[in-house]
Amino acid sequence: MPTLKVDGQDVTVPQGATVLQACEAAGAEIPRFCYHERLSIAGNCRMCLVEMVKSPKPVASCAMPAADGMEIKTNTPLVRKARQGVMEFLLINHPLDCPICDQGGECDLQDQAVAYGFDHSRYHENKRAVSEKNMGPLIKTVMTRCIHCTRCVRFTEEVAGTEEIGAVFRGENMQITTFLEQAVRSELSGNVIDLCPVGALTSKPYAFAARPWELKKTESIDVHDAVGSNIRVDTRGAEVLRVLPRLHEDVNEEWISDKTRFACDGLKRQRIDTAYVRRDGRLQAASWAEAFEAIRMNMSRLEGSQIAAIAGDLADAEAVKALKDLMGKLGSPNMECRQDGARFDVSAAAGWRFNTTIAGIEQADAILLIGTNPRVEAAILNARIRKRYLKGHVSIAVVGPTVDLSYPHEHLGTGPEVLRAIADGSHPYAAVLKNAKAPMLVLGSGATARADGLAIHGLARKIAETCGLVRDDWNGFNLLHTAAGRVGALELGFVPGQGGRDLEGILEGAMRGEIRAVYLLGADEIDMSQLDGAFVVYQGSHGDAGAHRADVVLPGAAYTEKNATWVNTEGRVQQGRRALFPPGEAREDWTILRALSDVLGKRLPYDSLAQLREAMADDAPLFTVVDAIMAAEWAPFGAEGAIAATPFASTVSDFYLTNPICRASNTMAECSALHSGGAEKATGTHG
Repeated sequence: MPTLKVDGQDVTVPQGATVLQACEAAGAEIPRFCYHERLSIAGNCRMCLVEMVKSPKPVASCAMPAADGMEIKTNTPLVRKARQGVMEFLLINHPLDCPICDQGGECDLQDQAVAYGFDHSRYHENKRAVSEKNMGPLIKTVMTRCIHCTRCVRFTEEVAGTEEIGAVFRGENMQITTFLEQAVRSELSGNVIDLCPVGALTSKPYAFAARPWELKKTESIDVHDAVGSNIRVDTRGAEVLRVLPRLHEDVNEEWISDKTRFACDGLKRQRIDTAYVRRDGRLQAASWAEAFEAIRMNMSRLEGSQIAAIAGDLADAEAVKALKDLMGKLGSPNMECRQDGARFDVSAAAGWRFNTTIAGIEQADAILLIGTNPRVEAAILNARIRKRYLKGHVSIAVVGPTVDLSYPHEHLGTGPEVLRAIADGSHPYAAVLKNAKAPMLVLGSGATARADGLAIHGLARKIAETCGLVRDDWNGFNLLHTAAGRVGALELGFVPGQGGRDLEGILEGAMRGEIRAVYLLGADEIDMSQLDGAFVVYQGSHGDAGAHRADVVLPGAAYTEKNATWVNTEGRVQQGRRALFPPGEAREDWTILRALSDVLGKRLPYDSLAQLREAMADDAPLFTVVDAIMAAEWAPFGAEGAIAATPFASTVSDFYLTNPICRASNTMAECSALHSGGAEKATGTHG
C-alpha cells in the first residue's frame, strides 16, 4: 500500500486509491463537483486541484492515483489561487437565481463559492442560456445552472443501467439532456437530484414547497418494498414534504427508488381520519366506542374457527404481534400475512430469508434469478446486482419472463422444467453453479405465488443443496419478498396455526359462510368480492379496497406517523420513527388493537411500546438486535409434489402502484400513466 505525505502528515492508503482519497484520509477537506465515490472518475470540474511537489502545475486530485513517496499540499497560495480561478470560470455563466432556486441552502456551488468565490466578476459578456429539458414528472430542470459535472450521466449509465442522459454539442455549447427529449424511465431516476451539485436538477413535486431550514428531519425506514431502505422524512407542520435517502452501506448505500422518494404525497390523500360503521348499506362516521361495539356485537358470539385475520404488506411488526395475540385469545388459528397467495414452507427461517444478504451480492460469482423481476420488485437490490456485474467475472441467469434487468444475463427458460434439469444436473447451468466459488439463487414471489409454490420451494432448496450454494461460510439461497411487513410477520408466526386456513382457505371459507368475520390489518391486495358473506373489519390508513368493502373501518397510522419496527427481506430488524402525528382520530395500529382487546374481554398483556417489544423478542429472538443480521440455521423445507408447466410471471404488474399510499399519490399515478408499465414490460435481454 502506498504511503505519501499530505500537508506534512504521512498517510497510507489502499492500492488504487486516489490522491483525493489520501487527502481525506489525512483529514484535509478537498472541494469537488464532479467526483463522487460511487461513480467513475470524470476529472472535468478541476475544483479538487492540489499542489504536488515536483509537478510543474496543480493536479486534479480525484484523477491522480496515489503513489508511494508523493508529497501533496492542499492549502498553499498556489492551490487557493487555482481553485479561485476554477470557481470564477464556473460562475461566468451561472445565473444569479439562488433566492428562487430549490437547491438553495443545500447547494455545493453555494458552499464552495463562499470559500473560493469573489464578490465581483471580471466578465461582462452575456451569460449563455439553455432551454429546459423534459425529464418527466419527477425531475425539474433548469439547465442554465448546469456546470457539466456529468454526475447524472454517469449515474444513469453505471448505477441505473439505463443510459438515458447524455451530453450533446461541445465546449461552451455543451448541454446535458435526455436522448430524444424523452422522460427518464429508470426506477432510480430521482437519485440524480441528490447527485446534482447545483440547482440544475431538482424535485419537480417539491418545487417551491419549502426551504431546508424550515423542515423537521426524522430518520425512518421505507416500506414500499422489502429492501428496507434507510430514509429521512422531512416534514413541516402536519405534512410530509419530501423523503431523502440515508446512508446505509449494507442496505441501500445512498440510493432510494422513485417510489420511496416521490410517493409521499399519497400520505395526505384519501386518508381515513375517523372510524366508520356500515349502516343501511353505507359507511357512516362513528366514534371509537361505536366502532368497537359493532365489532364486539358481531365477533363475540363467534367461535374461533369462524374468525380470520389477514395482515397487509405495510403492517409493522408491533401491530402484527398485537393482532396475532388477539386472534390467539379469540381461539382463531386462521391467520395469513401473504396477500399475494405465496405458498412456501414457513417451518425454517432459512427458507424465506435473503440469506446471502444484500451486501453479500457483491461477493457472488454466479446468480440465478427464478420467477422474479428485481428491477420492479426491489429496485435497490437490482442496482446491487448491477454493481456486481460491473465488477466483472459473474454469470447471471434468469428463469422466468423475458425482461430488461439493466444488465446482461442469460435467459434459461420461462418455467419450472428448467429448475428440474438444474436440480438433477442435466442442465449446463448446474455446472456453472457447482464450479462457482460463491453461487446464489433468488427465488421470487412469481415462483411461489401459485398452486405448486410449495413444491417449487422444495425444488429450489434441492438446487441449493446439490449445486453447492450452501456451506458453512456461505448461504446462497434467497427468497425475495415484495412486502415490507412480510418477514416480520413470518418471524412472529403470523401464519396458519394448527388446523388453520391460509389465504385461499380464508377466502373460500368466507364465500361458503364458514368464516364469518375477517380482520384486515391494512390488507388491500386481495379479492374483496370473496368476502361478501363475512363481517369485515378494516384497520388502515387509506381508503383503499379494504376500506370500501369493510363493515367497520378503524383509522390507523401511516408509516411516517408511528414508532414501529419492520424486518427487511434479509431479516434485518429496523425501526422507523414518528415524523408527525396521525390525522384526526387515527391512532397507532397496536394501540387500536390493545383498546379493542379490552372491549372484547380479551385484554392483551402490554400497555406500552416497550412492553410490546419485549413480548416480540420473546416470540422471536431476532427482535432483540436492531440493524444486524442473525443467520438462520439451514434446515429442510419445501415439499415434493406435482409442478405445473405454467411459466413464471412477476407478481408486480405496475412498479408505481403497489400499495394504498402509492395509489393515493398523484405523482405515482402520473408516472404510471406516462410509463404504462415502462421498465417492467418485456423488452428482451442484453448480451
